[in-house]
Amino acid sequence: MDTSSFTRRGFLKAVGLGAALLAAPQVGIASRRPRRRPNILFIMSDDHAAHAIGVYGSRLAKVAPTANIDRLAKEGILLENVFCTNSICVPSRASILTGQYSQKNGALDLGGRLEPENQHLPRLMRQAGYITAMIGKWHLKVEPAAFDYYNVLPGQGKYFDPVLREKGEPWGKNEKKYTGHSSDVIADLSIEWLKGRDKTKPFFLMHHFKAPHDMFQNAPRFDNFLEDVEIPEPKSLWRQPTYGSEATKGMGTSISPRNKRRNMGKHMGVDQSLPYKEYTHQAYQRYLKRYLRCVKGVDENIGRLLDCLKTEGILDDTIIMYTSDQGMMLGEHDYIDKRWMYEESLRMPFLVRWPKMIKAGSRSDEIINNTDFAATILDLAGARRPDYMHGRSFARILAGKTPGDWPKSTYYRYWMHMAHHDNPAHFGVRTKEYKLMFFYGQNYKRGGPKPTRPGWELYDMKKDPHEMNNIYGNPKYAKVVKELKADLLRLRKKYEETDEKYPHIQKVIDEYWDK
Repeated sequence: MDTSSFTRRGFLKAVGLGAALLAAPQVGIASRRPRRRPNILFIMSDDHAAHAIGVYGSRLAKVAPTANIDRLAKEGILLENVFCTNSICVPSRASILTGQYSQKNGALDLGGRLEPENQHLPRLMRQAGYITAMIGKWHLKVEPAAFDYYNVLPGQGKYFDPVLREKGEPWGKNEKKYTGHSSDVIADLSIEWLKGRDKTKPFFLMHHFKAPHDMFQNAPRFDNFLEDVEIPEPKSLWRQPTYGSEATKGMGTSISPRNKRRNMGKHMGVDQSLPYKEYTHQAYQRYLKRYLRCVKGVDENIGRLLDCLKTEGILDDTIIMYTSDQGMMLGEHDYIDKRWMYEESLRMPFLVRWPKMIKAGSRSDEIINNTDFAATILDLAGARRPDYMHGRSFARILAGKTPGDWPKSTYYRYWMHMAHHDNPAHFGVRTKEYKLMFFYGQNYKRGGPKPTRPGWELYDMKKDPHEMNNIYGNPKYAKVVKELKADLLRLRKKYEETDEKYPHIQKVIDEYWDK
């Protein structure tokens, strides 16, 4: 039996099964067929950083509260250390749906696809007796055919008057244009589906907002939100003692005019003749206000979804999960976008409400990543995690019972070398205490962007949570580096993330491993 599954007794108590079943022999959760299984509503936004959610308590909490998202934590659990395996839209979504790292599921970059036979989570949920639906941003190229129902944006989709593709007609010929802002439209469609669903079966609905992805177009009703508010700036926007390395020096698109090719001041229409400090200040303020206005629309529509569940009489019978496909750099280190393994990009928000199992106001700092999502959803549905999934169920953690063998680290890899936002390719390991990153600076495909200088970075996440001081070369941390490198090798092998297919990358790894 998978020790990451939550206890049989706790599960049966949660779904209200009789004492006779409680006395039955101990078996794996997949063999259970409870009379009343929970509905599961998985809500995901795009690029919504955890530090842009009030209950996570960042510098933005007071100026931009998120009442409805915060409610999920107050009435459920907030997970503090949830991380993506690849901080970019397509690979993250593929990992969520497959429970696998990028090399295994084939979605290494934005060109990745997820064929119907590899859409494991919805297929397995259907086999478990759930009616399944996918509404909103899909972004995985091919038809989400494993779902019973879908109505999804083609590609990135538009913020206003979006076109969506609905199941019924052939893929690509099933488009319909809707009027309004995408966050409102997607919520309307999910509410309509919830009200008209087959009520004889439990449901699994994946509701995916486009917002707050760039270029941050909010619904008009939020135009004046934060208009007269000064958004707090991160200290690392202006001063970073010993941050970064030779491998990352000058890299990444910026808030400031540092990156001449692409910076937020250009995107936000800031006067290009302004002095550096004023230019950066204006760019940051405009960026954050537009971003947070989009977040406001997400939060408001989550409130509508909760109201719908209450009206339908199923609020407490539904497990509600909220997350984002990755984090987002909101001016930290003078960066925009995501892609980095730095904390604000790597971390995913994750909040869950289900009063039948989860204690209100609980928190956990256990290390979790997005390959664990599928296994957890299957576990909560009473279905078994297949062996081809890398991830494990954290359902017991939601119930306040951490398995004794729960992983102490998570592996990350960003493949898209110097694409779009000038980020060098890199991989690394994150524990509760430390983060070690290796920027190998090579495109996995031959040709393309030129290699960049390799280098290592190490951060003490307890003493330096904002990653201001790279301590890789500090002799005091030599033992830590040795242990983390050993863990990197272990994780790369375990998750089939080695570079036998890419000898030009492996050559750089071998050359710089001990430097």
